[in-house]
Amino acid sequence: MYSDTVEISGHIIDSLLLPKILDDIVRNGIDFHIEELRVGKKREDPSYARIRLTAKDAATLENVLKRIRHHGAVPVDEQDCASERVEKDGVFPDNFYSTTNQQTFIRCGGRWIEVQQPEMDCGIRVSADCSLAECVPISEARAGDLIVVGHRGVRVAPLERPAKEDVFGFMSSSVSTEKPKGAVVKDVARCFQDVRYRGQKILVVAGPAIVHTGAVPHFVRLIESGYVNVLFAGNALAVHDIEYALYGTSLGVYLDKGIPAEHGHENHMRAINTIRKSGGIKSAVEKGVLTRGIMHACVTHGVPFLLAGSIRDDGPLPEVITDVIRAQQQMRAMIRGVRVALMVATTLHSIAVGNLLPATVKTICVDINPAVVTKLADRGSFQALGIVTDVEPFFRELCEELRLGSG
Repeated sequence: MYSDTVEISGHIIDSLLLPKILDDIVRNGIDFHIEELRVGKKREDPSYARIRLTAKDAATLENVLKRIRHHGAVPVDEQDCASERVEKDGVFPDNFYSTTNQQTFIRCGGRWIEVQQPEMDCGIRVSADCSLAECVPISEARAGDLIVVGHRGVRVAPLERPAKEDVFGFMSSSVSTEKPKGAVVKDVARCFQDVRYRGQKILVVAGPAIVHTGAVPHFVRLIESGYVNVLFAGNALAVHDIEYALYGTSLGVYLDKGIPAEHGHENHMRAINTIRKSGGIKSAVEKGVLTRGIMHACVTHGVPFLLAGSIRDDGPLPEVITDVIRAQQQMRAMIRGVRVALMVATTLHSIAVGNLLPATVKTICVDINPAVVTKLADRGSFQALGIVTDVEPFFRELCEELRLGSG
């Protein structure tokens, strides 16, 4: 028989962490004995459990220990983490520890140190003197780097229940067309106000439906009022925003009339050509060629934006980054300090950015398709709140709750 003892502390009862751990243990046929259980008497009090596990073979025990670590359970007699050097650029050692997006610590040199920039599906690079540990994507691993292997000496601190005053207490990672959207939008507005008051950042990941649905004026007001601090999008959002600014059309259709323009299918290509001729979006704004719209507002209000390309892009616009690895690297740098991420009507960009975000970043996914936020959560962004609605009504209500007026 093989045994080990684990402990877990925090809000393990009301956050259902303890039941999840026990369920993992039982389903894998392991016997357990709760040696100690202390339940917090007040809402803010932490609880504590010490559990002895016994398995018939070492492999089963090790597998369960790996699983329950993600819920915050760690062996009592913990050892330092093991690490191995990278032998070839872009290749982790075998048995490398694959990270989650939750706060993580490693035991190195006899002490626990926090892993910087938590991100899912990465490795943990640790300095030789144990002074620094950080998440590193596989593409950025370099020969000679020390990478944590195995699960020993790794501790995950799962997200606990939001504080009572947290406006995201409603967050449940669920998707429903029956949610009271008015109440949710009110809470999102209060969250935005709180983040702006604290000087933290709001990231918006935006798709072209913002333009197609007529939500550009609302989105521009958010930018002008300081509620958008970073913008991630693709070539399409910028192109159709600029098409609308130059010709009043989106996909060749007049948004104010709802009718196609003559030869309107050419407008998005003419918009791209105009910006390329001007030397880029910023240059077009400075030259007075581009005088309104989302991209104009970003330039005039100093909001940094990143446009990541895809194989489907027309043009693309000069600012579009077509190297996906370089786009990821810049995104990682730009999300530092982000407290809230609003993802609107863009499936692939939402999932891509969600993969980069720590679990502590409050994430709101707005889409007319319920499957989008489900995919986002399935990919690991379990903290995402889904709001199933059309884009324009959401932005209009959000601006009303923020009292930004009608522009």
